[in-house]
Amino acid sequence: MRKRIVAGNWKMNKNLEEGKKLTSEVINIVADELNDDVQVILGTPFIHLDSVSKLLKDSPKIGLSAQNCSEHESGAYTGETSAAMLTSIGAEYVILGHSERREYFGETNEQLAAKTDKAMEHGLTPIFCCGEALDIREAGTQKEYVCQQLTDSLFHLSADDIKKIVIAYEPIWAIGTGKTASAEQAQEMHADIRTHLAGKYGAEVAEEISILYGGSCKPSNAKEIFAGKDVDGGLIGGASLVARDFVDIAKSF
Repeated sequence: MRKRIVAGNWKMNKNLEEGKKLTSEVINIVADELNDDVQVILGTPFIHLDSVSKLLKDSPKIGLSAQNCSEHESGAYTGETSAAMLTSIGAEYVILGHSERREYFGETNEQLAAKTDKAMEHGLTPIFCCGEALDIREAGTQKEYVCQQLTDSLFHLSADDIKKIVIAYEPIWAIGTGKTASAEQAQEMHADIRTHLAGKYGAEVAEEISILYGGSCKPSNAKEIFAGKDVDGGLIGGASLVARDFVDIAKSF
């Protein structure tokens, strides 16, 4: 059975004390209310990783993720953070290829392939993001576009390694634009992604890979979205900054 996952992406929010407070609130609510069959992940800015890791040491239901890592092992890369550094501080996951990283920092499919390899080399589980912008959705070529992202960045992996990846589909056109992606549209693209994975690795492998939805998921719509048979959870942005909302989303399966 595929793992159900709700991962929070704090993005560039929360100072150190605010991050500790939010983490403690999530820990307490999860311990009281959440079933063991849902994996919760906190994706924090780099400054929080050490303190959040310490707070989570007795909370096995909650994992810790960084929001990015370098494709390089070490060296003269000022401002970058290596996968080895992340594992040394207690991170278990790393978000790679987020739409904001692709758009604002020019990350390419080829660069993300290298980042994926480096993360996995150091025992991190990539939460690999893919998704299309509005012009691609309006042109009706979203399936081809997203599948090409996966092919270019992940299809060099072995079957054993691809099963370790978590994929997050982001309909970029439905995030902060006033447009809304329906639960049916989410399920359709998740099914397309799983079919594409099956075409390369076989249905048995594809059925083991968790695919998360990353498009403005909230407590009010999570249950409907998560009802899709190929939707295994969510990569949550704004709602992850409020402990009550975030855990309510995790309880929506």
